[in-house]
Amino acid sequence: MMDRKEQILQVARREGRVMVEDLALTFGVSAHTIRRDINTLCEEAKLRRLHGGAEYIEGQANLPYHARAVLNFDEKNAIARAVARVIPDEATVFISIGTTPAIVAGALAGKRALTVITNNLNAAFALSETAGNRIILPGGELRLPDRDLLSPEAVELFSTYRADFAIYGVGGIDSDGSLLDFHASEVQMREQMRMNARRSILVADRSKFGRRAAAVGGRLNEADMLVLDHAPETTFTPLLDDYDGTLVLAMETTDI
Repeated sequence: MMDRKEQILQVARREGRVMVEDLALTFGVSAHTIRRDINTLCEEAKLRRLHGGAEYIEGQANLPYHARAVLNFDEKNAIARAVARVIPDEATVFISIGTTPAIVAGALAGKRALTVITNNLNAAFALSETAGNRIILPGGELRLPDRDLLSPEAVELFSTYRADFAIYGVGGIDSDGSLLDFHASEVQMREQMRMNARRSILVADRSKFGRRAAAVGGRLNEADMLVLDHAPETTFTPLLDDYDGTLVLAMETTDI
């Protein structure tokens, strides 16, 4: 029979994260016991601590899209609202792949006459209900279940437009400020967006700091604006101290 820690890891792998109180009820043990199990799994680099629980991080493969979509959902919505406050009507906007950029797109639904260039089909759907918007998508094969396009046509598309804003996420942020993703094509696409935008906005919840991924390209301090939910753990404080762009902690302020 699988021991409790293995069962906790299995739940985390399936759902993206686990919460202490939920696990205590599931296994009929105390919250203290569950925390001890989670601490052990974190020490083994199989989970990463979150407030009230932990997320699954084993290996360098990304979580399934459905798990990422609900992970840190409130934090991502706060980030999305903060970004929406700086995007005016009639702007031209690049939007990258990922769950946070897709949620940002939903927050932009109230804007008027946007031109949106994106390889994120979820973002395109979120903005398609506004009749005055113009949405431009690349060709190529659709990657499922993420619903994004990482084709050569997508790189070419972003190289032929100049946007007012580029809104992009990342798979992880390393301790030296390097930006990480899970495939080289994701890095290539993100960097093309950033370079062809007048103002670049990096969106990330704090769980991305220290998260591992294999492909590297771009740096945190190249973004004109950094929108986080909260400040990351103190290990990463020097990165923010050295950052000279606009920093927004979306769950700690209402003003930009």
